[in-house]
Amino acid sequence: MAIIAGLTMIGIYAVQFVAARFSLREHLTATDLAALRFGGAGAVFLPVVWRTGFATMKALGWRRALALAALAGLPYPLIINWGLTYAPAAHGAALCPASIVFFSFLLSRIAFDDGASRQRTTGVVAIIAGLLLFIAPARNGTGGVLFGDMLFIGSGLMFSTYAVLVRQWRVDPVTATVAVVFLSCLPLPVIYLFAPSHLNAASSTEIASQVVIQGILAGAAAMFLYTYIVRQLGPQMASLFLPGVPIATVIVGIAVLGETPMTIQLAAIAIMAAGMAISAVGGRSAGGSLKASARGG
Repeated sequence: MAIIAGLTMIGIYAVQFVAARFSLREHLTATDLAALRFGGAGAVFLPVVWRTGFATMKALGWRRALALAALAGLPYPLIINWGLTYAPAAHGAALCPASIVFFSFLLSRIAFDDGASRQRTTGVVAIIAGLLLFIAPARNGTGGVLFGDMLFIGSGLMFSTYAVLVRQWRVDPVTATVAVVFLSCLPLPVIYLFAPSHLNAASSTEIASQVVIQGILAGAAAMFLYTYIVRQLGPQMASLFLPGVPIATVIVGIAVLGETPMTIQLAAIAIMAAGMAISAVGGRSAGGSLKASARGG
């Protein structure tokens, strides 16, 4: 089930990056997309909150709920969308997963003293190398692109910290997702009133599509799936699904935006695929200890 969840999550995030680039290039702003993301996600989880009240968040604790929302809630897509206004979507699709893989690997070693086999370490190094090679042709040295890249890397650190806290606090996937979505919806009226918006320039079809893609799929479904994978496999193994995002984004980008990757990018995809295969094989021997530590928190 965790593998199916991971593959589904990869597809959702690939569509999200392509759709976000399309709308940011055409009509909507970064705050528009973030508002649509959590507005749509809030509509999905409103029945859950209505049925359970605030019992789940009270059980989690408001401080912990706020911490999770600050890391994976409204600030997270705002930073990514802000980065997409400076750097190409391929940079975001590559650097966000790369930084999550690296920081999840690093923080898990620090927080839980998770062991890592030589094969898994080699696989992570190959993944990082492939992702860096993937974005190399598009790097032009301009300050704007570099700033966007730094935003993507920062978002990866935020989401990795979220995953580690979910594991450390033994948070149920539904509880974590509800807390993040609900607390992220609270500032939306303020954003609507004071943040720059081009919603009036977009068609109703585009807005509805972004509500589904950014909100229901990326904001609710993908968040739940990643939290579920973290609880099942731990942050390190969960993060190893994420390098599939730039691979899937390239495929979706070709189909939707007509963007064909360069030869060096195809080579980078092959390196990433090899890295994920090596990590998966290396993770089998350590998989039992990771699951046991995840259950024990």
